[in-house]
Amino acid sequence: MSQHVMIVGAGPVGMVCALALGRQGIAVTVVEREPAPVMDQRAASLHPPTIAMLADLGIGDTIIEKGLIAPNFQYHDRLGGEIVAEFDLGLMKDEFRYPFVLQYEQYKLTDDVSTRYAREIGFAVRFSTEATDIVQKDDHVLVTLRQGDAVETMRVDYLIGADGGRSTVRKSQDIAFEGFTYDERFVKIATPFDFGAEKTDYAFRNYFSDPTEWCNLFKVRGADGKGLWRAIFPTRVDETEDEALGHAGLQARLQKFFPKAGEYEIAYSNMYAVNQRVAATFRRGRVLLAGDSAHVNNPIGGMGMNGGIHDAVNLCEKLGAVLRGERSDDVLDLYSRQRRHAATAFVQAQSIQNKRLLEERDPAIRAEHLRQLRAAAADPERARAFMRRASLQDSLNDAQSVT
Repeated sequence: MSQHVMIVGAGPVGMVCALALGRQGIAVTVVEREPAPVMDQRAASLHPPTIAMLADLGIGDTIIEKGLIAPNFQYHDRLGGEIVAEFDLGLMKDEFRYPFVLQYEQYKLTDDVSTRYAREIGFAVRFSTEATDIVQKDDHVLVTLRQGDAVETMRVDYLIGADGGRSTVRKSQDIAFEGFTYDERFVKIATPFDFGAEKTDYAFRNYFSDPTEWCNLFKVRGADGKGLWRAIFPTRVDETEDEALGHAGLQARLQKFFPKAGEYEIAYSNMYAVNQRVAATFRRGRVLLAGDSAHVNNPIGGMGMNGGIHDAVNLCEKLGAVLRGERSDDVLDLYSRQRRHAATAFVQAQSIQNKRLLEERDPAIRAEHLRQLRAAAADPERARAFMRRASLQDSLNDAQSVT
């Protein structure tokens, strides 16, 4: 009897799971409640180890051709208007097969896999389809699917939940989602205004420290390939959505950040709550969690999508071995231990630290943070250590040591 895996969620993690399993000849069905790949303006940075994983899955050339190569990243003091530290990933060319970050919006990755590679490999992607009920049996999982008025039940061998922070799959298994929600929310604003042309010393990836309003500024290609700059700011705790996303609010934030003549053209904007949470386990029987369904974090450092793709590759390597009869399904518990360790010890810890570094209000502590950044960037060995951690290479190495 052929083995069949269902993946709930057609975001980047779900689609990488489908690609990784499909490459092994395993039958896969992906279900997604949305009617088509969602053009959500969320994660866009692929770190060097992640690019290598995607290259091993046969899509490296595709994404590199379409993405924007960012060989370095910078930390700025917004108060002083100076570049505090710059880290050049070219220093890591002896360790990283791809010594750069690839700015490649997650919706493009999702669309590539769900269209071109789904056809090439032959796995099924069913949009406008919602998993409404999940029942585990000893040797299979029964999933009730709803598509419009039609309801059916599908039997699969394993189910992967890659359906986001509000995961239906995780909730169906009563798995706790432990952590906290920040008081402030984040505002993302994208503009075609070319900050790089005005500030030629800016990198494509920039972090601005400011005790009252830090900022992340990144360049992506955008839907038309002409280029957009994305700026992320914290809201005031009492700021309403209308205030933050209204025309006046958006213009005020950008003008305060970079004053210029005339208004900014806004390509898109949104505001969202930010959580730091990790599931109590990434496995319950034949149901497994990966990506945001298993862990969520603030976006500073671009670790969420990367950590999720690392989940997908680790999980699908092990699940493939189980389905071929090469390993006991106990190895799926090892997946949970390894990737949960990576999420808590590295992704959570690093993303929380990144936010604290940018928002620090105490002048003495803030000055020390900036001094440490300068010193790290100036010392090649410390810079290399900093980039290993920032790229999640340390998390991968450490997770592999978990038994």
